[in-house]
Amino acid sequence: MMPGTRFQGSKRKLAAWIGTELQGVEYDTVLDAFGGTGSVGYELKARGKAVTYNDILRFNYLIGRALIENRGQRLSDEAIDRAVTRDPREVYGDFVERTFGGIYFTDDENRWLDTAALNIERLASASERAIAYYALFQSAMAKRPYNLFHRANLYMREADVARTFGNKVTWDRPFESHFRKFAAEANRAIFDGGRDCRALNGDALRVEGKYDLVYIDPPYVSARGGGVNYTDFYHFLEGLADYERWPQRVDFSSKHRRFIPAADPWSSAAHISQAFDAVFERFADSALAVSYRSDGIPSIGELRRMLGRYKSRVRVIEQARYQYALSTNKRSTEVLLVAT
Repeated sequence: MMPGTRFQGSKRKLAAWIGTELQGVEYDTVLDAFGGTGSVGYELKARGKAVTYNDILRFNYLIGRALIENRGQRLSDEAIDRAVTRDPREVYGDFVERTFGGIYFTDDENRWLDTAALNIERLASASERAIAYYALFQSAMAKRPYNLFHRANLYMREADVARTFGNKVTWDRPFESHFRKFAAEANRAIFDGGRDCRALNGDALRVEGKYDLVYIDPPYVSARGGGVNYTDFYHFLEGLADYERWPQRVDFSSKHRRFIPAADPWSSAAHISQAFDAVFERFADSALAVSYRSDGIPSIGELRRMLGRYKSRVRVIEQARYQYALSTNKRSTEVLLVAT
């Protein structure tokens, strides 16, 4: 079973529903073009499909590599020990300790993260490294208010006040304890689905190959025009996943040391419709399945019309009962469009 996750927008609780709704489509190979947490790709792998997982963010790609591409390698106890133990023979960097003091974690925790980043890169195989990164990312989110990195709010953990929000016990639990727990969860989740699956790290429009089905779950732009920018929410995890290049990517003028901003059509109300149409055209020879919210931009009606330019049949299926964690929007519903 796919382990629990703290990522915003995860389809983990919807994956089985999506997999069931896709049973009416004849497909064997599938591209999960905006793979995210890997929940849908993992579900389709469990259903015996040959899954190609893709995500433009490297930290997500590593999750796909750990849980979807990986057919059976697990993280040994010895490898876990190496990942969490500072080796006196190694020369460790101090970028996290120097750059993020007082922002997200304590000084000792920042030093631990610098240590883990190097230790993980020293693990023997790509699969081991991917599993270890998965555990590292989950650990970092568990210790964060809101599980995000969108603002400098270490004070929320450290304030001596009566609490009605969050879990201070979880926040203050040592990184090593979290890491061992999440590594064990990942190990239990790994399985061989009997098919070759793979994980890619790139722009959905540049993924090569032909697929019977392409599943599309892009960032969401609300009816008010507010877009979800996952790089802003999880830049710290993306930095851990790309430790050597991290200093070149940081906007040091920002209080929370985000990445230097870059244009993203998927978080722009003005450009997202064009981005959708480009993806539909790119994969017009495949069956298309799109996850979106009922109150988003573009509207469900517009998405249906766009898909109708490339496909003769478009089904719109609503999952009215689901509400995302931390969301206060009780009017929006989850929608799956299936075009064949």
